[in-house]
Amino acid sequence: MALTSDDDARQLAEGRHPDPFSVLGQHVVDGRLVLRAVIPGAQDVEVLDAKTGRKVVALSEHPQAAGVFEGVAARRRKPFAYRLRVTRDGHSWEQGDAYRFGPVLGALDEHLIGEGAHLRLWDKLGAHVMSHEGAEGVHFAVWAPNARRVAVVGDFNDWDGRRNPMRRRGQTGVWEIFIPGLGEGETYKYELHDPQGNLLPGKADPFGFGAEHPPRTASVVRRLDGHEWDDGDWMQTRAEAHRIDSPISVYEVHLGSWRRVPEDGNRPLSYAEHAEQLVGYVKDLGFTHIELMPISEFPFEGSWGYQPIGLYAPTIRHGTLAEFRAFVAAVHKAGLGLILDWVPGHFPTDIHGLGLFDGTALYEHADKREGYHPDWNTLIYNYGRREVSNYLVANALYWLKEHHVDGLRVDAVASMLYRDYSRKAGEWVPNEHGGRENLEAIAFLQRMNRIAYGEVPGILTVAEESTAFPGVSAPTDGGGLGFGYKWNMGWMNDTLSYMHEDAVHRKYHHHKLTFGLHYAFSENFVLPISHDEVVHGKGSMLNKMPGNGEEKFANLRAYYGFMWGHPGKKLLFMGCEFAQGAEWNHDASLDWHLLERREHAGLQALVRDLNTLYRKTPALHRLDSKPEGFEWIEENAADESILVWLRKSDNGAPPVLVVSNFTPVERSDRRIGVPEAGRWAERLNTDAASYGGGNRGNMGGVDSEEVAAAGRPHSIRITLPPLSTLFFELERS
Repeated sequence: MALTSDDDARQLAEGRHPDPFSVLGQHVVDGRLVLRAVIPGAQDVEVLDAKTGRKVVALSEHPQAAGVFEGVAARRRKPFAYRLRVTRDGHSWEQGDAYRFGPVLGALDEHLIGEGAHLRLWDKLGAHVMSHEGAEGVHFAVWAPNARRVAVVGDFNDWDGRRNPMRRRGQTGVWEIFIPGLGEGETYKYELHDPQGNLLPGKADPFGFGAEHPPRTASVVRRLDGHEWDDGDWMQTRAEAHRIDSPISVYEVHLGSWRRVPEDGNRPLSYAEHAEQLVGYVKDLGFTHIELMPISEFPFEGSWGYQPIGLYAPTIRHGTLAEFRAFVAAVHKAGLGLILDWVPGHFPTDIHGLGLFDGTALYEHADKREGYHPDWNTLIYNYGRREVSNYLVANALYWLKEHHVDGLRVDAVASMLYRDYSRKAGEWVPNEHGGRENLEAIAFLQRMNRIAYGEVPGILTVAEESTAFPGVSAPTDGGGLGFGYKWNMGWMNDTLSYMHEDAVHRKYHHHKLTFGLHYAFSENFVLPISHDEVVHGKGSMLNKMPGNGEEKFANLRAYYGFMWGHPGKKLLFMGCEFAQGAEWNHDASLDWHLLERREHAGLQALVRDLNTLYRKTPALHRLDSKPEGFEWIEENAADESILVWLRKSDNGAPPVLVVSNFTPVERSDRRIGVPEAGRWAERLNTDAASYGGGNRGNMGGVDSEEVAAAGRPHSIRITLPPLSTLFFELERS
């Protein structure tokens, strides 16, 4: 007589049982210890005592359900540790049974998950190698509240969802299972039935710490524990490097195309190779930080990482999670900070991803007017759902805590802030007040920043935000978004538009260089020359410049001088430092051979010296975000296309005078007003021969004269080379 009801047995055999743990494993029924297992295709299944290895009972196949085995341990009255010996097609093996183990998640975890307040959510969800009830294995947990059934599948169970259906935990919507005998490197997915019982496409783990090489899409078990960090010195002092009065100069990198290995199929560098080559290069050029375009796992190369599937997995394209951590450590050993591009604004529609995860709009909005990005064919997170907000906030903490990342640059913030972003009338849903602001996204960003800064000392967050939304870098307790810094997109657009003009026309566009100072201190700004400026037909930085070959380089040198002399932290995309001639191509290496040419090597040398000057000169960075640190000397010399300004410090350091000439005309004996008498040393001249210029300058410096100019009591007479920017520092005795 069967020990299991026909209905239970059939549901188990079909992988549709709503509560498999209530039947499978070992249960005391009417004083007897009954054991059940589902092993499709098995011919014989025996239960062995895990301690002695002796057979306890041979299980019989249920007469109404193939693959469902059951039996009674006649001499046992209490549950015990056991293993299964399985025979199929003449081969036998032993395996543990997931259904003899109790749950891993506790009541507090359930409560915090349900509240959307679990700040170490990645410790509980996902796949974790662990020891549980005396056995080694992997614990899997996933949030899928509307699923009728969830199973974990992989090579270990022939990708058969009938083998390891999971245990549902209360009202949280979390499903879990501990599978003994598994370890790091296992590939897996979740197999779900929607609320109607329909089978869904296999889903990658939203908390997967590793993934297969694209185009394969399974998650991979990776250990988070056991890593020994040796970057304590950097971690203790990094807060100083992120202050608004510290020099911050960022080198933005796409790891897949910075440098490739042509003799090995033109492959991109590994994390280990980047740790040596990229880190050394950035250190040599004097940047303070590396910013990586998104490295969370993503399926489509052409998205550059901005359409991630695995937010918790460093992309396998360059190596494993452990190798990524070694790269982070190498960055820190070099005294550099690491910023990651982070994408909480949207996610792709790939069927193995988050979209309709449990058969319902779980992570996204159901209404396409709220949950779909028409520009990018992506889905928008439902920030108002506490579990989704928790998922994203925990992800920010995951990178900052588990991987010692120093900062997050948050992508596409403007698209998150406004419900009508890139939408026509009638294509968006107003907020509860009838407005266009996305109140839920605003609350999420505030919470993320508040928690990130509170939980992880010394980090920074940066917003890519292109509108005039107020208080992006203001504290949250005053209604701001709480970011440390904001990209100054207006400055970038205005100044590049100016530089595109032929020099003879620039006097009519002079305001594009001065307008940024009207709002330069309203936020903590970063001046970004990013990847977005050198793709999609925009051309390279060099090709944005007018004139012949030499004039193009002179224009670019003058512009970089203007940028480094302007208030605001600095960001430069890879290749721009040596005037990459071609527009950026994510499928190819930078054109490193260009450095064999004098003018390209010269521009690289200029960037190195600009970074050095910026870092060591207090007047160029200490008051970056305060109006007291800036003073116009000449802002209206439009006919000459000349700008002159003063940068000042708050620690008694001498001021720096910056002079830019954006015409191809040399201004000899040009008088410039200065606020103090003394010798003004020429610290940098973009026209120097070492940078590829004409070497016209001021022999190291000039002495002031007691002749008033530009409203100042003293002045200096200088040679101002064509298309150049010069830096003078007052030498006080």
